[in-house]
Amino acid sequence: MNQAINVEQLNSALTSLRTVRSSVSLVFETLSNGLRADHGEDGKDKFLMELQELLNIVSNNLRDLEQTVNGLPIPVPFNLGNTTYLSQETTQDRQALYTQLVNSYKWTDKIHEYSSYAHTLLSQNSLKRSYINSGSTKRRGKLQSNHNVAPLQVDNVINNIDRSYNDMKITISRPFASNAVVSINLSHVLKAVVAFKGLLMEWVMVKGYGETLDLWTESRHHVFKKVTENAHAAMLHFYSPTLPELAVRSFMTWLHSYVNLFSDPCKRCGCHLHHTSLLPPAWRDFRTLEPFHDECKQ
Repeated sequence: MNQAINVEQLNSALTSLRTVRSSVSLVFETLSNGLRADHGEDGKDKFLMELQELLNIVSNNLRDLEQTVNGLPIPVPFNLGNTTYLSQETTQDRQALYTQLVNSYKWTDKIHEYSSYAHTLLSQNSLKRSYINSGSTKRRGKLQSNHNVAPLQVDNVINNIDRSYNDMKITISRPFASNAVVSINLSHVLKAVVAFKGLLMEWVMVKGYGETLDLWTESRHHVFKKVTENAHAAMLHFYSPTLPELAVRSFMTWLHSYVNLFSDPCKRCGCHLHHTSLLPPAWRDFRTLEPFHDECKQ
């Protein structure tokens, strides 16, 4: 209903505009014709009276147009100061400048409006995920740099984890300067390689037990591609800037849960292979380490 009213008002405004233009054109036409023979002896006075009557008609039509336009549900025209005179330029190049200025003004005005909305919404969120910017007044220890850790400390962390499992063998190498690359053999089930920068895990690649292990080539088996995707998610989930050793140990514990990749059924559907993907449960819950199919984990 409102849309119909707006269209009707717009049509009324356009009709008023056409009436004004027609009356103005009649004024200029009368001026161009000048005195005519039918004006008679008092031609000058009759001509002025006729012109005055036409101007009165223009004034009335213009008043009607202003009233109609004021009733339209449109925003107030932009006030761009003296730049509005650019629209009156006769050259084509300068006439285009006014349109560009109006579009730029609209764009910056929208940016300002949306920025205000974003500031209001973000200021309502009092959660602080940053360790440095925490609002707590409790005194904290110095924040460690996870990527700048002595190689001996990294070796100690990895070796302690290795001694915790009898069915998972962890080997450390350093082909790229001082940063460790950890190779993992999990009980003839899978192989994995984890690239470290200090104690920060940067990359994980999981492959089948009989495949060649490297950092860049994906496994040819779809199930181990899924495990690699899930391992990247786990690497981000367990990341902790304040407890890097706990993050590494938690990730290794999660990865060790794949020792029963091909034997444990899905905790939701109870099947070993999913009826659609025909894959074993390649997802492990971060908290309980229970196996799920990717389709059953929600």
